[in-house]
Amino acid sequence: MPERRIIVDHVLFVVEDLDASRRLYTAALAPLGFVELSVEDDGVAYGAEGLDDFAIYRGSPVTTASHVAFAAEDRTAVDLFFDAAIANGATVRGEPGVWTRYSDRYYAAYVNDLHGNNVEAVWHAPAPVEDAPVRDEVP
Repeated sequence: MPERRIIVDHVLFVVEDLDASRRLYTAALAPLGFVELSVEDDGVAYGAEGLDDFAIYRGSPVTTASHVAFAAEDRTAVDLFFDAAIANGATVRGEPGVWTRYSDRYYAAYVNDLHGNNVEAVWHAPAPVEDAPVRDEVP
């Protein structure tokens, strides 16, 4: 993957049930290398290497119909993200595969979180991925 300029510093989702959302995000983000960096009574900040790039906080109104894509190191991480998210309350939006609408190197999985947000894990493969399900629809 070529180096990219960071254009978004961080993302915050407002959630209704912090405990349930925390279980979902903590489990789903672990395979991607994200950990809980800061835990407060009303929220949790996630990130890697001291960078708190994503957070969930209890409040109202909740964040709905948003999309966030997390970078994955490899295909296995995408698959583990998907499995962990589904096991912790997310619903299927797009099963793991190559999303040819974007590229033959775009291996991703999509889930809906507890508020209907579109949460994705994506791996930008160095070469076309030929041994995975092909997804040509829009997630």
